[in-house]
Amino acid sequence: MRSVKVADYMSTRLLTFKPSTNVFDAMQILISRGFSGAPVVDEAGKLVGMLSESDLMQVVMQDSYYAETVGIVADFMHAPVDTVAPTTDIYQLAERFVRERRRRFPVVGSDGTLVGQISRRDVLRAAIRLVDRQTT
Repeated sequence: MRSVKVADYMSTRLLTFKPSTNVFDAMQILISRGFSGAPVVDEAGKLVGMLSESDLMQVVMQDSYYAETVGIVADFMHAPVDTVAPTTDIYQLAERFVRERRRRFPVVGSDGTLVGQISRRDVLRAAIRLVDRQTT
């Protein structure tokens, strides 16, 4: 099989948050868009964390225990974040998905700037396209 890179199949139109975003605003945005999480980037576009549904459970617990409803994304996001490069081979990434049981990885350039995201579904789409090309 020929080499296929992450850059060929990653999503580049992403929902992102700033570390200073109100955490309840972020929660509402994720729910309304049907997303389970989003990357957090600084003003320069560098990936600084990820905010997931699991992270947001901490917000719910804090609100329940302390009646505090104020917070920002930086207080709840997880960091550092495991990433992949756009030049990563899609087959190597498939092995990593299986081994690490992840749903997606942020894709960052050599300078740490977020350039996209790749999911298990993207890898499956790549495999289908490659098989279709080989059979036609």
